[in-house]
Amino acid sequence: MNSAHTQQADGRYATAPLAKDVWTLGVVQSRVHPTPDPSGMKANLDHMLHLIDNSFHIGFGPRPDLLFFHEFPISGWDHWTKAEAESRCIEIPGEETELISAKAREYGCHIAFGAYVRDPDWPGHVLSITTLIGPDGEIVAKHWKARNVKGIFEGQELFTTTVYDVLDEYVEKYGRDAVVPVARTPLGNISMSSTQLEPELFRAAAIKGAEVFLRTASGSFSEIDVRASALHNRAYCAIVNNSVLAAESPFFEDTGAGGSAIYGPDGNAIAAADSKFEKLILGQIPIAAFRARHRQPDIHWDLYREIFDGYQSRFEPGLYTPYQPTSLKDAGDYLKGRSRWA
Repeated sequence: MNSAHTQQADGRYATAPLAKDVWTLGVVQSRVHPTPDPSGMKANLDHMLHLIDNSFHIGFGPRPDLLFFHEFPISGWDHWTKAEAESRCIEIPGEETELISAKAREYGCHIAFGAYVRDPDWPGHVLSITTLIGPDGEIVAKHWKARNVKGIFEGQELFTTTVYDVLDEYVEKYGRDAVVPVARTPLGNISMSSTQLEPELFRAAAIKGAEVFLRTASGSFSEIDVRASALHNRAYCAIVNNSVLAAESPFFEDTGAGGSAIYGPDGNAIAAADSKFEKLILGQIPIAAFRARHRQPDIHWDLYREIFDGYQSRFEPGLYTPYQPTSLKDAGDYLKGRSRWA
């Protein structure tokens, strides 16, 4: 289940033996409720565990082999300061993952979900990580968010630390291969991310052998972006977004809700939510037949190499190594003027 990048000359890629030829992906479009204080996270976690139970009590159809939750089912999200977000971070492993692991063991399924995370190896940083737990309750993979989108919130930027924000430190700790991780599991090669609007990220993961993209969202996403990542890389791609919010939340109930779906390698929906309410979306992944014919993306790299080699990104990597912003506004102020573009 490691993510070592073993590239083969014939377009194939490294894999783990499959547990079954066809498996069922369950996308859980559930509420996201920002907690007024950290004690409210218990109710969110209890609701998440309740929905896991519900997913196996439907009484008909296939049982999910992997349940996939959105970006922040335990904490929710709000316009918090970093200190407020940090107080809502979980640890991996930790109390919350132990309870989720118990459900994975009970039902013999994989469970994936996003969360704000604190890590003793990264003191002072608030991380956004998507975690995959196996049916034995063990943590299979923890995939960091690769980068935050910048320039879309007036006067504000996200303060969560991504791979790009501490790139040199990250590579020193985990190796270059972990920058674009691919978990080789008995269900297939899985890449997880809450990164939006970065097609190169998913292209790179596909080159490394990703067969299934699990993409988390909260408060909306671009359907075209998600569908294209499936179509352009001829891979399966699931997107899970929040449902309508609880009425007592500080946002309108329909705040970018709905749209969760599973897309096939042709970019068409295998299954999709037909409402913005809490839903379980089920889709089958015929992984054995897919893998038998699937290869890495066919990219004519010699046409583009010089352009990419000469490209300079808008912000240099590692900007959160010397300083971690304390709020959305502080992040906006800190990054203002640090653009390398005119």
